[in-house]
Amino acid sequence: MEVFDGHCDTILRCYLEGGGFRERPGHLDLTRTRKFSRYAQFFACFGEPEDMPGRPLWEVFQEEVALFRREMEQNADRVVFCRSGREAEAAFAGGRAAAFLSAEGAELLDCDLDKLRQAHAWGVRAVNLTWNHPNALSGTNAEERERGLSSKGRAFVREMQRLGMLVDVSHLSDPGFWDVAERVDGPFLASHSNSRAVFSHPRSLTDAQFTAIIDHNGVAGLNLYARFLGERADVDTVVAHLEHWLELGGEQNVCLGGDLDGCSLLPEGIKGIQDLDRLWERLLQRNYSEALLRALFFENLMRVVSEVCTM
Repeated sequence: MEVFDGHCDTILRCYLEGGGFRERPGHLDLTRTRKFSRYAQFFACFGEPEDMPGRPLWEVFQEEVALFRREMEQNADRVVFCRSGREAEAAFAGGRAAAFLSAEGAELLDCDLDKLRQAHAWGVRAVNLTWNHPNALSGTNAEERERGLSSKGRAFVREMQRLGMLVDVSHLSDPGFWDVAERVDGPFLASHSNSRAVFSHPRSLTDAQFTAIIDHNGVAGLNLYARFLGERADVDTVVAHLEHWLELGGEQNVCLGGDLDGCSLLPEGIKGIQDLDRLWERLLQRNYSEALLRALFFENLMRVVSEVCTM
């Protein structure tokens, strides 16, 4: 079984609580992921102003990047810091996992183009334009929901495309989403977002938005946070979101985006990344082919990364 997950908050957990990637409490560590024949992960840098009063988020971001790099060095026997699909394939060939770096919220970069370029130089390959709080680029799905991309936001998206970075629309306002869809040539990403049609939550994607992701040949990652899945969420609730997207023609456009270590409540039957095989087995029981499951669990996100992140 191969896994490529589009979003986790393990860096933040280690930053706030100590410990490292090799073996730790929580939802994800490198020991548990050894069960997968190939494993890739986007590790997000994140800083919530409420948890870090008075701390410049650019400073927090730099410290988290440094933490991530230390963990890569200390676990070099198991994982490789990758910036492209080609580097990931080399890691797999050497029997190691592939770790990609992202930034959840452009406020970590002060919404600044020079700092975006610096983040790219440090290896960041995906950026959420916003988290829950609005910033200079756009409103969000939680606050200032009617505000789309500002002129600064449009310039930010243009520069991300030039650099070969994935524009991540999870957390973005609906108008901001459509501004991105209008301006991005090629794939973009909703790293950890579910279907609003299956469970109505502004944090999730409408059918029209998911269809736009299909039209761009991008991907949307299934979020395992139970509060975004539905009442009394379990493995079958996750399947319901997936099946709705498949009905819309998303066989090549769904991936995993568990939000592991970033959410307080997972669906019943899933306690961490080690339990993703329960979702795999449930889908096999529903007569989905292994070829489709390989696409959903690994190949779709790898295709998008390989197409966009080439520099």
